[in-house]
Amino acid sequence: MGKVTIEPLSRLEGHGKVSITLDDSGKPTDVKLHITALRGFEQFVIGRPAEEVPRIVPRICGICQTPHHLASVKAVDAAWGAEIPSAAGKLRELMHLGNMMHSHALHFYYLAAPDFVLGPDSDPAARNIIGVIGAAPEVAKKAIAMRRVGQSIVETIGGRAIHPVTGVPGGVSKALSEEKRDELLKEIDEMIAFGQEGVALIKALNEQYMDLAKTLGVIDTWYLGLVKDGKHNFYGDTLRFMSPDGKQITDFKPSEYLDNIGEHVVEHNYVKYPYNKKVGYPEGLYRVGPLGMINVCDSMPTPLAEEARKDFADTFGKPANQSLAYNHARLIELLGSCERVKELLEDSEITSTDIKAEVEPKAGNGVGAIYAPRGTLIHNYETDDKGIVVKANMIVATTHNVPTMEKAIQQAAEVIFK
Repeated sequence: MGKVTIEPLSRLEGHGKVSITLDDSGKPTDVKLHITALRGFEQFVIGRPAEEVPRIVPRICGICQTPHHLASVKAVDAAWGAEIPSAAGKLRELMHLGNMMHSHALHFYYLAAPDFVLGPDSDPAARNIIGVIGAAPEVAKKAIAMRRVGQSIVETIGGRAIHPVTGVPGGVSKALSEEKRDELLKEIDEMIAFGQEGVALIKALNEQYMDLAKTLGVIDTWYLGLVKDGKHNFYGDTLRFMSPDGKQITDFKPSEYLDNIGEHVVEHNYVKYPYNKKVGYPEGLYRVGPLGMINVCDSMPTPLAEEARKDFADTFGKPANQSLAYNHARLIELLGSCERVKELLEDSEITSTDIKAEVEPKAGNGVGAIYAPRGTLIHNYETDDKGIVVKANMIVATTHNVPTMEKAIQQAAEVIFK
């Protein structure tokens, strides 16, 4: 019996390692994905005024700081019974989509694309964004432009490009001027075109590497995502579980998450392992993120992304169970986020100054759910009669995927070590 340890893991945020146990014949018998960084934010926010928490929790993640900000303020809204103005909801969604553009472009072009553009057999020292710039400079330029525009949207709406601050209980604290709206509109058509080119690129790469996509990391799991009237929704409305065969669907509101999601404790991780509570552990393990979102939705709400989704389903099936299909799903979402940004910027209400409702701190319990770039994100706070947080629970997007990442690595290891 032996062991293979992969440490440190690269191309991810945070710290982790993989340990693979081998039997005497060299066959992998067990895989553990160790996440040993303790964040502790569930304790950090206790005793703080709830209106301060949306400015604290973005520090959980340097990439997904905007979704944490918005999930947090949605949770405070729910706890205090705040009904935000329509324009405020649209501005929050626009801020969120800017982060989706930035993060999805980063994830694919900077982290995943080197393996595809340069090839898995290329020199690891060159298999990075610098290598992509050398091999495909036009692709790299478009990726940089997409990130820049996404960050510009976050900064314009959120007050800061990193760790936004304008989401407040009852709405937002800053209106969007017509001048700033027009500046953002000037570039969005080009970003939509870049999004279409990204989908075309991954289709071509999939054809080249389809054997790998349909072989490595292929596992059957449940899926969890956010929908609105059955359609894919970035900002969040209804949570949806889908069974591995796609035949069973369960919709529930964020406030009902504890009835539907359990958290299992394991010895080798600080991360808890979420599962579909009504199915049980471990049979109810599920995946989130682009693959989960594309699987659970009935359709995309924008035309170009919906056309791409249909093609994706024809290629990978519905639900798709190939882990490498995450890249294709992510680029469909990148295109969809650009389309939705244009819709919001062309909405006359987006420059309204009716952006905040009056709200008073009080005792309550509220849940905020949103789709972060890595998957479904849930914040749950309980406040006392002075609006002070007395209890908090957070299920961070990546947390949902940790147990199923272990399963995917196990399957991939069995194929590779064979």
